[in-house]
Amino acid sequence: MLVSAIFVGIVVTLVTYLVFMMKKRLNYWHSKNIACEKPHWFLGNFTGLRSKRSFPEIWLDYYKRFKGTGPFAGFFWFSHPAVFILDTGLMKDILVKDFNKFMDRGFFHNERDDPLTGHLFFLDGLKWKTLRQKVTPTFSSGKIANMFHLVKNVSHRLVEAMQQKQEESNEGEVEVKDLLARFGTDVIGCCAFGIECNSLTNPEAKFHIMGKRLLSEQRHGEIGNAFILNFPELVTKLRWKIIPDEISEFFMGLVRETIKFREENPAKREDFMALLMELKDSKKIKSVHGEEARPLTMDEIAAQVVLFFLAGYETSSTTLGFSLYELALHQDIQNRLRLEVNEAWEQNKGDFSYDTIKGMTYLHQVIQETLRLYPPVPTLNRKCLEDYVVPEHPEYVIKKGMNVIIPVLPLHRDEQYYPQANEFNPDNFLPELCKERDSVLYLPFGEGPRNCIGLRFGEMQTQLALAILIKKFKFSPCSQTQIPVTFDKTIFFLNSEFGIHLKVERL
Repeated sequence: MLVSAIFVGIVVTLVTYLVFMMKKRLNYWHSKNIACEKPHWFLGNFTGLRSKRSFPEIWLDYYKRFKGTGPFAGFFWFSHPAVFILDTGLMKDILVKDFNKFMDRGFFHNERDDPLTGHLFFLDGLKWKTLRQKVTPTFSSGKIANMFHLVKNVSHRLVEAMQQKQEESNEGEVEVKDLLARFGTDVIGCCAFGIECNSLTNPEAKFHIMGKRLLSEQRHGEIGNAFILNFPELVTKLRWKIIPDEISEFFMGLVRETIKFREENPAKREDFMALLMELKDSKKIKSVHGEEARPLTMDEIAAQVVLFFLAGYETSSTTLGFSLYELALHQDIQNRLRLEVNEAWEQNKGDFSYDTIKGMTYLHQVIQETLRLYPPVPTLNRKCLEDYVVPEHPEYVIKKGMNVIIPVLPLHRDEQYYPQANEFNPDNFLPELCKERDSVLYLPFGEGPRNCIGLRFGEMQTQLALAILIKKFKFSPCSQTQIPVTFDKTIFFLNSEFGIHLKVERL
């Protein structure tokens, strides 16, 4: 009886202590007199996520509510205190000037047990620095230009698939989002793996299906995912995985088979896999400290190729989809773009070259404006590596280990920086306006040393495909076009919830 009473007493004491500590933690920003929305005990400031609100809606609402209250507002990343940056000067300090204090993203990765998570987007510290330096030459302008013909070939197949969809549909109404995703799959298939996926002609192609599963399939349920987001370092120590085994084995096997085939059948190739294989075979690769470093391993190559897939499949196809959506709603802009495209086509004797695409100013502005309104990654995430006192605001301190949120989408839709910020207007990116605008006010590819390494390739892929589509087709709203578009509540990336349905007419 006495033992039972002691046990109950210990349990009650422990529960009381945990409740006390949780209340203290959730009161953190209030105790510092820093503005913060009252958090849920487990979800923090993510209440309603995936059921009532999307990630983009959470970021937009929070920014509007707290802008002007200080250089940052308090935020709760589930049960952990985090900071939601509001001041553009502080954003630039974090991304550029004081980058070394905010180098890491703080996301879960376990390259030992889950090797496909060991890519540039997730890695931290010296591992990230070393890998970034090794891989950066892969994305030079010259090497991207060498892949232009590969992307152009897939773009022509996209036109054929769009035409077939248009002919088969009711009154030319086409859901373009899925078609553009399959285009992204085929581009990455040929440029990263050197294989023909043919998902544009076969929606059930295995590469495409496994790619969709990679983006959408979860190894753990909602509670498990929340635990991973809450405690990424603990989860790494526990050797958890997040990618289902079947998906991981498919991509790892594909990389091994591709490398084996190429080693046994040497030939000159100009795709990402060939460039990564050079790093695998190199005997002397300089590290960030100028010391000799080891070549890339098979696992590292596989992880980077999967990152290329994720970026090409999701971000580029999403940008193309929203570009067509806005052009359909703004026929004057579509006509102006088509005029530039047709002039460039004629000047280049009935073809598009790499330099032709780069030289189309208005095409570039249309893509930039699409990325302003619909940045695929709506926030930049960083982790504070040491206590950081905000310059000129000594009462605002970002503690070591805190997540830092830089709200890209809300910044892009702020009337202070972009007049009529929710309207689609490519003239926001006239060259003279871009020169006057601080670079931190436009962040679809990030800023500073950890900006998007695939920027040039993504721009080339998107601009080429859009130019070819606009030359061949007219896009306009149809009965199923959602106005305004709503965002997918199930994923972190910004994407449409119900697809993008447009009327397509051949020209």
